[in-house]
Amino acid sequence: MLSTFLESLGMALCLAGSLLVMVACGLPMWKVTAFIDSNIVVAQTIWDGLWMSCVVQSTGQMQCKIHDSMLALSQDLQTARALTVIAAVFGVLALAVTLAGAQCTNCIQEEALKGRIVFTGGVLYIFSGLFVLVPLCWMANNIIVDFHNPQIPPSKKREIGAAIYIGWASTALLLMGGGLLCCSFSQGARGGYPIKYTPTKSITSNGDKKHYV
Repeated sequence: MLSTFLESLGMALCLAGSLLVMVACGLPMWKVTAFIDSNIVVAQTIWDGLWMSCVVQSTGQMQCKIHDSMLALSQDLQTARALTVIAAVFGVLALAVTLAGAQCTNCIQEEALKGRIVFTGGVLYIFSGLFVLVPLCWMANNIIVDFHNPQIPPSKKREIGAAIYIGWASTALLLMGGGLLCCSFSQGARGGYPIKYTPTKSITSNGDKKHYV
């Protein structure tokens, strides 16, 4: 059935997207040191994340320090921390809602109600993707603007880290998966178009006699 295929594919994409959101939230590589000097040999690389900052030495040693105060962070980091946590919570909630209404489970027997619940789970996944997309675009824009700002010294400039790219990938998966879950609710996917038959007219015996007389 088409709806079962759409639900399975949508849930797989959304589950992968939610896991990538959690990975991006925990990684410290949101902002990384920009290598723009003529000297290729760099003694250390600085990573700035939502929860900690790390310094990687040229010898391979890495030291990380958790941010002492959230209020001391920049505004984009504060917003990214809050929205990514909300997105992760929405992803877990959407997974529970979708499993409750999925056709592979027997939590709910009524088909129409199951379709509405799956649709609600798809909407929650879409909101989760949007919550991740906002801080990613905001932080990437700030990084690009600061990179081209001549007033900022080269040592303070940063580049887009791997966590932002992972976040963009998770956003695409969540939006596509949520859209598939919403499409599985349609009557065309579930084969719910009723077939109506016109009633046949019965011919009475009196009518037959009058016809032949």
